[in-house]
Amino acid sequence: MTSSATKGGARESAAQAELSRRAQSPAQRLQHVLHSNPAISPAIILVLTVVVFSLLNSRFASANSLSLLVQQTAIVAALAIGQTLVILTAGIDLSVGAIAILSMMVMATVAAKNGVPGPVALLIGVALGTLAGALNGFLVTRLNLPPFIVTLGSLSIFTALALLYSNGQSIGADQMPDLLNWTGNSFSIAGFVVTNGVVIVLLMYLVVGFALSQTAWGRHVYAVGDDAESARLSGIASKRVLLSVYTVAGLIFGIAAWCQIGRASVASPNGIVDANLNSITAVVIGGTSLFGGRGGVLGTLIGALIVQAFATGLSLAGVDQNYRLLAVGILVIAAVAVDQWIRKVKS
Repeated sequence: MTSSATKGGARESAAQAELSRRAQSPAQRLQHVLHSNPAISPAIILVLTVVVFSLLNSRFASANSLSLLVQQTAIVAALAIGQTLVILTAGIDLSVGAIAILSMMVMATVAAKNGVPGPVALLIGVALGTLAGALNGFLVTRLNLPPFIVTLGSLSIFTALALLYSNGQSIGADQMPDLLNWTGNSFSIAGFVVTNGVVIVLLMYLVVGFALSQTAWGRHVYAVGDDAESARLSGIASKRVLLSVYTVAGLIFGIAAWCQIGRASVASPNGIVDANLNSITAVVIGGTSLFGGRGGVLGTLIGALIVQAFATGLSLAGVDQNYRLLAVGILVIAAVAVDQWIRKVKS
């Protein structure tokens, strides 16, 4: 009797769900799909971008141009991984570039001017980035300060420390040990030139993507971003999760600093100064919600590629730099508008 009633109830629920689905308009169904798969819309934009710019200029689709595009995207894409983690928790980090620059200048300076071996200098730089991220997390979780204010302040602090420590001087590749320049070494795959730095960035995407989708930590990150109070009431240590997010982000920024040295063949306190906004742009265009709880690193990687593809494509098309900035600005606003629409999805 009970078994029959259970089956009948299940069939009724399934029928109601089917009727509900059929009652939805095409726009509502699209809304549900995009809500469940945030990377779809940026992926479509990337494909259309590549197709359009390839038609406008055949050089865009050449192996050389695409290789250069990927290399130019790598650093912002790396920093955007950490930014994604923070934004998933409904926060924001304005200090990503400053942490990377501080890590870069410290690892380069101790190696070039203090004679510290390459492996040790690298560890010092990455550890410093991790510590800087943990400091941001401590201020957010223990003092309950807004992430925007905390990272706005630490942006100035870390930038000043980098300039003071390095005396505002750049350090060339010839002054640094081979290990710090290793990320700039390249190899060829079917005509595409790939640097070691690009491989490291892709590995970070795989690791973080796996952690977010396949581990309890990842589920907790999404839960905290969706509703921190509900997550706490369900037994999740929300503040500990937040602290870990900022700390992991700092670790990623430190590794990105190493990749930047190889990419630019120089450690400069004036490098990647616009990385803060660029990383946020990549995350937003990639479909991660600024309100937390929805998105992922796959979309972020696509978003970073879209921004660079627009810059490269418009440059090859001979479009003025000001119009390139205009195009990126329109993309950001459109992405946020789409996110707002998707967030209104009804179950």
